[in-house]
Amino acid sequence: MKKHLSLVSLILALSLCFSACSTASSSSTPSAAGNDSASTASKESEPVTITFDQFSGSGDNEQYLQKMVDAYQKENPNVTIKMQSYGYDDYFTQLTTKVAGGKAADVFELNYENFVSYAKKGALMPLDDVIKSQHIDTSAYNQTALKAFNADGKQYGVPNSFSTVLMIYNKDLFDKANVSYPTDSWTWDDAMKAAEKIRALGDNIFGYYHPLSFNEFYKVAKQNDGGLISKDGKTFTMDTPANAEALQYMVDMQNKLNVMPTPTQLERVSNADWDLFKAGRLGMIITGCWAFPDFTKDCDFAWDVAIEPGHTQKATHFFANGYVLNKDSKVANEAAKFITYISSNKEATQIRLDAGWELPPVNDESIINQYTAKTPPENRKAVFKSLSYLVTPPVISQYAELQDIVGKHLDAAAAGTVTPAQALKDMQAECEQKIDLTK
Repeated sequence: MKKHLSLVSLILALSLCFSACSTASSSSTPSAAGNDSASTASKESEPVTITFDQFSGSGDNEQYLQKMVDAYQKENPNVTIKMQSYGYDDYFTQLTTKVAGGKAADVFELNYENFVSYAKKGALMPLDDVIKSQHIDTSAYNQTALKAFNADGKQYGVPNSFSTVLMIYNKDLFDKANVSYPTDSWTWDDAMKAAEKIRALGDNIFGYYHPLSFNEFYKVAKQNDGGLISKDGKTFTMDTPANAEALQYMVDMQNKLNVMPTPTQLERVSNADWDLFKAGRLGMIITGCWAFPDFTKDCDFAWDVAIEPGHTQKATHFFANGYVLNKDSKVANEAAKFITYISSNKEATQIRLDAGWELPPVNDESIINQYTAKTPPENRKAVFKSLSYLVTPPVISQYAELQDIVGKHLDAAAAGTVTPAQALKDMQAECEQKIDLTK
């Protein structure tokens, strides 16, 4: 599979776009014709109904997404948007069934990790001709986030958000444990020393929560100069000493040092790690900037953020979600205008910004400045500092299968049924047997 986004270009482009001023008008939709002419054209056309399936705007965020949809419908009264929201855990099961049955919505949401497989399956409509015919100007977007939804030279979607992962910490627990707050130079060892001191505060207090999952492992492996797949994308590289050291570090956090709760010590419910942090019983948690609104609302203690600790090097996550069009949509022109409006229009991005709902995928400096000025956390600039150390998921056409295989063997290591080294050996053998990297 051709790689459509390189880490080097990702870091360079992000650093350039965040230092640059906005190139787009602060009051226009991403249409060269502007709001007024686009709205006039829509009002004079026949009634249009657009079906829209999404996951990132579910739950508490649905009210904000609905405001964006309402704003578009107000400017385009001939357009009706039928939105269906799903929780992330259910979304891709629903989407797979709909796509297979030819019943996918006109517009649906994909994350960066799953985007390529849907593009390769021919489920998506290339947008290049629509963008040109509808005079849609994509310069308002963060160009790297935009390119994340380009495969084999074709633009299949537009980004609606992107985010980074950081260390979020409870300042009150650090103070009680007489531990200095995290800095950008912190390493694994620094984090573990702090976690042990915080753990010593009480039986029901834990120092660190760092999920032992697919997404976290490929990043932690990179922090030790390891990885799952070779740079050329042709071979698996799980069974290495660097990866074994990284996995041992993660397993020891739970099983040896117990600074992270075991499954039996943590309730087996959704968001139990967040709940533990919000209860004031967790010193540090590795999670995304999407947690800020929730923690601001529910934490009655002082908290802040820092760049995630590394080992031989730093490595932090980059995630992006985007909107795509069903290849069989009969309303592609209006659907394309709709997704560009709710993802990059000034009014829509302001709604997202005010809600604290991830990062608008635009290069408007006024939006970025508003975001960094919000508190808490005080160190919100760490969100952007983290961009200097980005790693992206190993995106392949069999991505879901890769996730399942890696996750299964990580679980075995966490349960102690095999050593981390053996888990990686078994992981690589199964991947080589079941996954074709040439697709």
